[in-house]
Amino acid sequence: MRMSLRRYLTAPLWIIPLALGAVVLALPYLGTAPAVLRIIVSICLLALLVVGLNVTFGYSGELALGQAAFYAVGAYLAGYLAIQGFDLSITVLVALVAAAVVGLLTGIPGLRLGSWSMAMVTFFLVLLVPDVVTLLTEHTGGPSGLTGIPLPVLFGARLSTTGYYTLVVAVTIVFFVVIRNFIVSPHGQALRVMHTSPVLARSLGFSVTRLKLTAYLIGAAPAGVAGALFAYQDGYISPTSFGLSMAIVILAATIIGGSASIYGAVVGAAIMVIGPLRATGLQQYSLIIFGLILLVGALFFSGGIAGLARKLVRRYLVRDEVLPDAQAAVPSDDLISRLRGETLEVKGLVKRFGGNTALNDVSVTFAEGTVTGLIGPNGSGKTTLLNVVSGFYRPDEGTIRLGGDDLTTLQPHRIARRGVARTFQTPIIPQGLSVVETIAIAMQSAHGVTLASSILRLPGFARTRRRHRAQALELLALLDIAHLADVEASSLPLGTRRLVEVARALAADAKLVLLDEPASGLDEGEVAELAALIRKLRASGATIVLVEHNFEMVMSVSDHVYVLDTGRIVSEGDPDHVRSDPRVTEVYLGTALGAREEER
Repeated sequence: MRMSLRRYLTAPLWIIPLALGAVVLALPYLGTAPAVLRIIVSICLLALLVVGLNVTFGYSGELALGQAAFYAVGAYLAGYLAIQGFDLSITVLVALVAAAVVGLLTGIPGLRLGSWSMAMVTFFLVLLVPDVVTLLTEHTGGPSGLTGIPLPVLFGARLSTTGYYTLVVAVTIVFFVVIRNFIVSPHGQALRVMHTSPVLARSLGFSVTRLKLTAYLIGAAPAGVAGALFAYQDGYISPTSFGLSMAIVILAATIIGGSASIYGAVVGAAIMVIGPLRATGLQQYSLIIFGLILLVGALFFSGGIAGLARKLVRRYLVRDEVLPDAQAAVPSDDLISRLRGETLEVKGLVKRFGGNTALNDVSVTFAEGTVTGLIGPNGSGKTTLLNVVSGFYRPDEGTIRLGGDDLTTLQPHRIARRGVARTFQTPIIPQGLSVVETIAIAMQSAHGVTLASSILRLPGFARTRRRHRAQALELLALLDIAHLADVEASSLPLGTRRLVEVARALAADAKLVLLDEPASGLDEGEVAELAALIRKLRASGATIVLVEHNFEMVMSVSDHVYVLDTGRIVSEGDPDHVRSDPRVTEVYLGTALGAREEER
């Protein structure tokens, strides 16, 4: 029997992993063999490493492979401090902070480097671990390892083997709860947006620099804690535990379990711990085997076990339906007031790319509550103008003002927060988010929840999420697609995805909406629906700029039209004036349309 979509989305599914965690905590008191408990400890430690990598790689798209190095930082610091007599609470805290700081510092190159360059930087960081350990032999024991680490002492009480096991499992559960809360919150969804497209993230008001640094920090912290706990396991640590083999094991566990899954981290860790124990005769070939796992997983099993399970559940166990709040959604007066736009003025804009002048002394006004069309041949500067207005290109000359705000030198995410929203020629829709989540994420940068509220699930978190969903449903109702609210947005057809993009652009209290070729790829019926939507938005007071090659559509919805050619405004006015301007026929429409106009 298939459960309803409503039940699937609202069921407290987190109870299942918590219940399993409680069972695992109770195992020592149920007579479980010490060897089994040791295996579970190893799984927990590896799971902490994997879940951190999932944050940076699976959710953020940053190929940072330094987990083994952060693991070493935590282990050696905790081991050294334990020998000096420090309490476990201090050693773990120091390891957490140190690993997070190292993760932050090593992640800084990733702010400018591509994913593969970032992978190389962090990969070499792992290779440096033995050299650093040897260099600091006096404190680390060098190649021989650090010995004499005492049993852990927590708040003055020495922990038994059972106490150590309980601590490791409890810490793992706490970290997984914290990271799970982070990932399913708007902050975690913002990482998915960045993974899909940094350009999209900036256009929604998110600082990509801040998102990346957050991912590096949160990804490294559990590795440091895992290292600290590992140091106490045998009272001895060796640099061989943190080398290339460990880095490959962590990456293999991520691929097997699913890089975009919290619970997949546990599955992958369990397989990578138990598997070698069941194949002891093949240990000499471990690197080859792990390499093959990575290759096969990346080519044929990209979502991992967790991704496959998620697809099967949604396909066979969940029945699609329209939820009651989506059925009842209607645009409110408050929504209409939020759609009211402002006037944007561009004066003397110049943009050069090397020796080519893409925009030459462009001055335009996008009046409040109107639709302004931008037309012109390919290469005329239309999209360049949108990119300059939205901050992705810095103008060489000229000014841009929205209402009373000067946007000329602002970064894209700051311009977005001032109220400039946009769509793209090809819709950019993150995978794994429903339609309503895709729209609600645009509200996060302006009216979102704090990171602490998201992680700790403070009362304000639930209130804000409910408000964002209600506002997103109102926008969907305005666009007549509220019935699709809980469908995965990336699975929708092109025309509907364009509507979702428009709704997302409107969601962040946009004062100006830039539509970049929204009719591209649509059939005649979909173009007519899009034109009707633009008229509806104009009637609500929105300020819209429309860049489009569909001449008739632009003329049917625009109040004012600008014609660009080779970076200059060659004509402007109402649609009738532009249609009859011979210069427009010459530079844009061509003789065929001119002949058609004569026949009329």
